[in-house]
Amino acid sequence: MCDLMPASQPAEKIGKMKKLRRTLSESFRSIAFKKEDSGFDEICVTKMSTRSCQGTDSVIKPLDTIPEDKKVRVQRTQSGFDPFEKPASQVKRVHSENNACINAKSSSAGKESPKLRRHSSPSSPTSPKFGKADSYEKLEKLGEGSYATVYKGKSKVNGKLVALKVIRLQEEEGTPFTAIREASLLKGLKHANIVLLHDIIHTKETLTLVFEYVHTDLCQYMDKHPGGLHPDNVKLFLYQLLRGLSYIHQRYILHRDLKPQNLLISDTGELKLADFGLARAKSVPSHTYSNEVVTLWYRPPDVLLGSTDYSTCLDMWGVGCIFIEMIQGVAAFPGMKDIQDQLERIFLVIGTPSEDSWPGVNSLPHFKPDRFTVYSAKKLRQAWNKLGYVDHAEELASRFLQCFPKNRLSAQAALNHEYFSNLPPRLWELQDMSSIFTVPNVKLQTESGDSIQVCARRNSHGKASSGSKH
Repeated sequence: MCDLMPASQPAEKIGKMKKLRRTLSESFRSIAFKKEDSGFDEICVTKMSTRSCQGTDSVIKPLDTIPEDKKVRVQRTQSGFDPFEKPASQVKRVHSENNACINAKSSSAGKESPKLRRHSSPSSPTSPKFGKADSYEKLEKLGEGSYATVYKGKSKVNGKLVALKVIRLQEEEGTPFTAIREASLLKGLKHANIVLLHDIIHTKETLTLVFEYVHTDLCQYMDKHPGGLHPDNVKLFLYQLLRGLSYIHQRYILHRDLKPQNLLISDTGELKLADFGLARAKSVPSHTYSNEVVTLWYRPPDVLLGSTDYSTCLDMWGVGCIFIEMIQGVAAFPGMKDIQDQLERIFLVIGTPSEDSWPGVNSLPHFKPDRFTVYSAKKLRQAWNKLGYVDHAEELASRFLQCFPKNRLSAQAALNHEYFSNLPPRLWELQDMSSIFTVPNVKLQTESGDSIQVCARRNSHGKASSGSKH
């Protein structure tokens, strides 16, 4: 560490030092302005009324996990603080601690560092860049929601198709809470079965999330193939869904809105979890959450009854509903009226819960025993006959559709269920970013059953494990 300059230095040298300090202060300002013009955007987040600021890293922190020291930085940025420019007091402190070092290098003062020259040279203003709205061309509208419109687009940077989720910003309300959440969580998720977030573009009027383009979703796929999907395809879709969920659950993230519309399907059959607008990072086990999550048909009975203390088991009920819908060709519990109707449909098959079958159910806000007809549990194949045609399907579905949340099978455990035992062992060795379709002989069946079989070995009952389309 350099020593401080003695107090007996001649006045002439002190004058030179002051001049040098001013030169360096101007250099700090110059670097700040050049970085500000370089085109990188940062979304700074604290609340729903969040505003934007410019920075070098496109980092969005989950609202629950911003450290206290980082919150201070975000608030200062919102009030006009330049993140690249050191405060005057900090610059003075740095200079006073390094006076002798500056003096030793005074012969090189006034020469611009080659490294600084390289980094501050602006690229061609006409070349497309990531983080810029004019770097993407809108091709067609794919859908519109209450606060966002989704377009099919094309990147001018690399020519690839993208999905542009354009979120409208209200001056009074700022960036929508769900958009902040979605971008925050997806920035850190890299997996073959989770939709990839390519870019974030922020302007005064809109926040645009740029995703990889995936041409359809499971809902549309099932609509094109009514009556239930080919059993082999159900198995591959379910395996990918569980693989993606296992990945996020291990990182303490709940999706909270599993439904066929939020499961994208590529032209090769790759399934990708999407729409993380309701997702939450569950870092504190005792934390409570809103019970206004998950589309009604796929909402578990504990949440329907008002529970706010839930974990990854929330998503696993939705997996069971989607699994049955893929096999049977109809929604498992298509409630037509309200929450009461939805619960009645569930209890009709699973059985009406009691303190014996579900410890603590009587303490849930919306559970009143006299409001529900008492039903006994049935075999799932009585409600959905096609479960009986596929080996181990009924048993696996029953492990997902448990009223008592803690009894539901986890995503990681489900991947090792006997239902998947006839898939190639290499599937369990894949890296996170590797598709299951990189494994030889793993491919979707045509729904007419004419393509190559994925799993064609026969079981002990003498019928093909893959089955046929029903």
